[in-house]
Amino acid sequence: MQKHFILNRFYILVLVLLNVGCDQISKEVVRTNVAQQDYIPLIEHYFILTNVENTGAMLGFGQNFSPFMKMVLLQGLPLLVLLIILFRMLTKTNLNPWMVIGFAFVIGGGMGNLIDRIFYGSVTDFFQIRLGIFTTGIFNMADVAVTLGVIIILALSIKRKEATF
Repeated sequence: MQKHFILNRFYILVLVLLNVGCDQISKEVVRTNVAQQDYIPLIEHYFILTNVENTGAMLGFGQNFSPFMKMVLLQGLPLLVLLIILFRMLTKTNLNPWMVIGFAFVIGGGMGNLIDRIFYGSVTDFFQIRLGIFTTGIFNMADVAVTLGVIIILALSIKRKEATF
């Protein structure tokens, strides 16, 4: 049982670090090779590569906050929440493997954007999808990881609730 528990912790940390690494490498490639506000169609005008620095959170929320409020709300609070979730995952022994993947993606993506906020003062965003009236905000790999993680967690939660009825 103890060996299985240690192995699970190892996989959780690997998943988190893979998400952080993928995010940070992709952002560094964009910062190095794509000019600010550049518009590069990857798939016609449907999938765009750009380089935008977001000093706020999702969709620019909080960009006009004071530096102190940004530090508290966009760095301190997310760091605390991510560490609590990671601690809970590392100390639980009977986790659903898909739930582990979901939470590892959320933690890894959150940490990826948090690293940007702490070291650069902004988050590098670079992808946009445009499909007719459906247009996303500009996002990065950390945002993809968080979104996928939340979808997995929600799907498992809904499935579990359906099973109890």
